[in-house]
Amino acid sequence: MSTKNILAVIAIALVVIYAVGSGLWVNTGDSWYRQLNAPSWQPPDWIFGLIWPYNFLILGIAGFSVSRKLTTALAITWLFIFALSVLCALTWAYQFYAPHNLGIASSALLLVAVLTLPVLIITFRAYILIGLLLIPYQLWVSIATYLSFTYKRLN
Repeated sequence: MSTKNILAVIAIALVVIYAVGSGLWVNTGDSWYRQLNAPSWQPPDWIFGLIWPYNFLILGIAGFSVSRKLTTALAITWLFIFALSVLCALTWAYQFYAPHNLGIASSALLLVAVLTLPVLIITFRAYILIGLLLIPYQLWVSIATYLSFTYKRLN
């Protein structure tokens, strides 16, 4: 298997780990979450059900495309930064929903928003269209970060 194929498999694996790992902890139906003081501007639950499948799909496409199109060094850079962002995102999910550490969770999500910027920039170097399609993920993570910090402030 070529290096580019291995990197593409790693990119897809990271997205699967992100999706499955998040699902292990995120639970908006339990009584703890429903008892929190929610921000008045929080999006309705159905929005989350639409945006996350889109985000995971585009992240997978971006990772595959970057791995196949860019130099090995740049693809590895993308994968490394994305892996760090996935680690931070999973930290958010765990800290928010398991031990309920809203401050740590919010800080982890802020790191995701920051780390997503170079991921987005490198993706644009591979394919402009895929970079454009990845912008909603950046926006969503930024909104989610503000939402998380708002939950911390209200609770």
